Amino acid sequence: MKKPIVSPFFYLLFGIVALFSCENTPRKLPILGERDFVNGDSVYHSIPDFKFINQDGAEVSNKTFEGKIYVSDFFFTTCPTICPVMKKQMLRVYEKFKENSQVGILSHSIDPRHDSVQVLREYVTRLGVKGNMWQFVTGEKDKIYEIGEKSYYVTAGEDSTAAGGIIHSGAFILVDKKRRVRGLYDGTKEEDVTKLMKDMDVLLNEK
Repeated sequence: MKKPIVSPFFYLLFGIVALFSCENTPRKLPILGERDFVNGDSVYHSIPDFKFINQDGAEVSNKTFEGKIYVSDFFFTTCPTICPVMKKQMLRVYEKFKENSQVGILSHSIDPRHDSVQVLREYVTRLGVKGNMWQFVTGEKDKIYEIGEKSYYVTAGEDSTAAGGIIHSGAFILVDKKRRVRGLYDGTKEEDVTKLMKDMDVLLNEK
């Protein structure tokens, strides 16, 4: 019995269809962190409720970011090493999305003893940031360190051997509208921040 002959045109056509099918499938970002199963459903790690004080002396909480995706990071105003580079890169994110009401930025000071509301306000002015899209917050040191390490998966804490006496991660953390972590990026690297901005576009279009 002869094997059926398949035309080379079939393989070409199949390849074209498969290619367009892949191109038309929206890219989806992973959901990072541990998850639990409740009644057979996956419950993903999410950022818990929080309350801090911003550069204007106003309260900033999880409710501030309801209905938004946001990028979070940890810094201090007197940081002599990576913070200036991080803020230069975060300004790129700010400039691209500052008119988008569905996007926010949340920068936590990890030196609340020095970074008072007034110090943060002066820092924001020097950066040239306006409006309420980018929040710079201070608060109780232990709560800031805890939310950094346990919720955003970054290093934040005092270290006498580190420059400035504080050690922290240079990560930018992408959080979705359900407060789930969807990406971690090196905020000191231009190419990583470019990827972050592309991923933000993907997340904004997520159903």
